[in-house]
Amino acid sequence: MTNGMELFDNLHLAMFSGKGGVGKTTISCTFACRWAQKFVNEQILLISTDPAHSLGDVLQVSVDDIPRPIAELPNLLVRALDAKLLLQEFKERYGQVLELLVERGSFVEGEDLHPVWDLNWPGLDELMGLLEIQRLFNEQQVDRVVVDMAPSGHTLNLFGLMDFLDTFLHSLELFQEKHRYISKTFAGSYTRDRADEFLQTLKAELSQGRRLLQDPTHTACLLVAIAEPMSWLESKRFLEALQTMQVPCGGLFVNQVLASATDPDRYQEQQPLIGQYTALANGKPIFIVPQQSQEPLGIVALSHLIDQIHVPQLEPLSRIDLLPVQWPETIPPSFGDFLNQGRRLLLIGGKGGVGKTTVAAAIGWAMAQQHPDRKIRMVSIDPAHSLGDAFGLSLGHEPYQITANLRGQEVDSDRILDRFRADYLWELAEMMSGETQTSEAIEMAYAPVAWRKIVEQALPGIDEMLSLLTVMELLEQQEEDLIILDTAPTGHLLRFLEMPTALADWLAWIFKLWIKYQNVLGRTEFMGRLRTLRQRVVKAQKVLKDPQQAEFIGVTLNQASVLAEQQRLFKSLQEIGVSQNYLVLNRFTSTATINCDFPGLTMVRLPVLPRSVQPLERIQAAASCLF
Repeated sequence: MTNGMELFDNLHLAMFSGKGGVGKTTISCTFACRWAQKFVNEQILLISTDPAHSLGDVLQVSVDDIPRPIAELPNLLVRALDAKLLLQEFKERYGQVLELLVERGSFVEGEDLHPVWDLNWPGLDELMGLLEIQRLFNEQQVDRVVVDMAPSGHTLNLFGLMDFLDTFLHSLELFQEKHRYISKTFAGSYTRDRADEFLQTLKAELSQGRRLLQDPTHTACLLVAIAEPMSWLESKRFLEALQTMQVPCGGLFVNQVLASATDPDRYQEQQPLIGQYTALANGKPIFIVPQQSQEPLGIVALSHLIDQIHVPQLEPLSRIDLLPVQWPETIPPSFGDFLNQGRRLLLIGGKGGVGKTTVAAAIGWAMAQQHPDRKIRMVSIDPAHSLGDAFGLSLGHEPYQITANLRGQEVDSDRILDRFRADYLWELAEMMSGETQTSEAIEMAYAPVAWRKIVEQALPGIDEMLSLLTVMELLEQQEEDLIILDTAPTGHLLRFLEMPTALADWLAWIFKLWIKYQNVLGRTEFMGRLRTLRQRVVKAQKVLKDPQQAEFIGVTLNQASVLAEQQRLFKSLQEIGVSQNYLVLNRFTSTATINCDFPGLTMVRLPVLPRSVQPLERIQAAASCLF
């Protein structure tokens, strides 16, 4: 095991992230196995913060929120974080004192806040994941932790919560300062209480947690990638964001690398990219993980993989003479005509890295070509966008005209949040402060300022709510005949589909508060606007669940772990009530056999596409194969 990975043996926290589908779970499991084998007298904990984790699929064991040892490696504990359970534990520890502090900083009474704990919190997975990672080290429960994180966009949301939590803590301190001011004014003195103790403890824990996450001698975020252009582009953006957040990057793992030109098309694409990754690493360790003939599942296979990981070869490689491009033929059955069927909204989703963006782009291209008189818009709602990369274009928040009737857009959450603040959140902050008739000293110094600071801070983890607002607006404007959503990977796709109910429930709670305190609050016009917002949410939810107007199209690969996740997603969609008629089997080969059953779905096969072509040519080829 002297392949260079001993460079990471000084770490106590290794967090693996990267573009969806690059093999984060496989590499994090392999890394954890290596640590468990080397440090036999230490407790190693492998956890996942991804709401749609694949730890059990890769390790071939049952995984839940309780840390359980692996039979072959008893010092390796495995756990998948359950955000809702963690929230309940958080409530039991801190719920009463948090309610007390919010009561002191707002117009509400403590009992009004009880229902909040049962609501669906945007960004809950990231928030609970960050707090739990910090807690594990603050309490020194284990010696080393390996984290299998959600794909890069949601990993950055998790790290971004450090700033949000600092702001939230400062606001709580202002709430308490208001309480102290009032006590001194009316009682002449102030006695410390449990809220002061809580704030002191929380401040110390958050400060210690930030130090640990940003300490390069203790912690590293390790990037997993594959040697494909879209992965390289996302990796570059991810590393730039880590640097801004001051989260140390420990190195890169380039996965699924061909050892020889057995597939000349892929090999020719991979070799220059390995050099580009080496340059991107900028002196940090970089490792090559060879392509495996079959998925490494279970401890034995993962242990075998450890010995195959190596540093890149330094000698130049000769260029391979490529054969003429072989375009695949369409394999029936194909998609129907979504526009003729009356669809307004298509959601393309699945596990990270299965080719969702390629399929979304191909559907958009095909529909635009078949219906030159109809308007099509493709919208990426994944915080780590790659729709523009798929077309070889630079897309942004403003829709880009790809053809006369086809537009592409990558949603900028910050832009939507700014509008949402202006439309609702600033006034909601004023309302929650309840400070309309009090003295100027209290008004200026405490509650209103505290609530404004919370709203002012970027709110990582609410991409799903902001994406819902985008979709609502597009449906209402009726400027396009068909909207195609390139969604986030499975776990956060499900959060997006839950968001209409979650947002409606939050608004219902606000309405109840207002009804109780309307004589004090006023703000009738504002509540009217919130009612209208709730009506819009309900209307959008009806479209999402109307099989005539909307449908989900799944994308999968013929790999055991991917198919297992796709089956779970298929069942979840049935429970939510979202229609699905098709499943795209991407990178299909004639020898492939599928051992999973998806009753009622039409399996559309998308063959392996040539790599050594321009991005738009690949999209056009995919469109020809799908329709």
